[in-house]
Amino acid sequence: MLVLFFLSPIATFSENNKRLKRRSTEDFESLPYVCTLLNSSLWTYYGITKPGGILVATFNGFGIFVEAVYVVLFLVYVPKNMKVKTGILVGIVDVGFLTAAIVVTQLALEGETRIGAIGFMGCGLKIIINGSPFAVMV
Repeated sequence: MLVLFFLSPIATFSENNKRLKRRSTEDFESLPYVCTLLNSSLWTYYGITKPGGILVATFNGFGIFVEAVYVVLFLVYVPKNMKVKTGILVGIVDVGFLTAAIVVTQLALEGETRIGAIGFMGCGLKIIINGSPFAVMV
């Protein structure tokens, strides 16, 4: 089921093939792809850290690959004026926040506390990602 979640944007890309032909992302935002890449990265880190978490790490490692492809496609097709903004967003969220999370949990926490903190961050981000469309509707 998780694999289908990662592959679901393919429908958006294929249905809107005209965007790819025009080499434009038009009104699409990069934030969902950037945040899902961070979430996959956090859950992969969780799976690597937790004993017996290889399945979590494997599925989310696949998610990292798929979401990275989406982010790269977005960066290729985004209009020039949005390219810098998207690049900065990727740098802050996917590199900066992930690095900070890994460094802090490795240096400040250990054992089950570390695993719990990583899981808490992953769950919190997942709730925000899945809940944000509802917040917009309300």
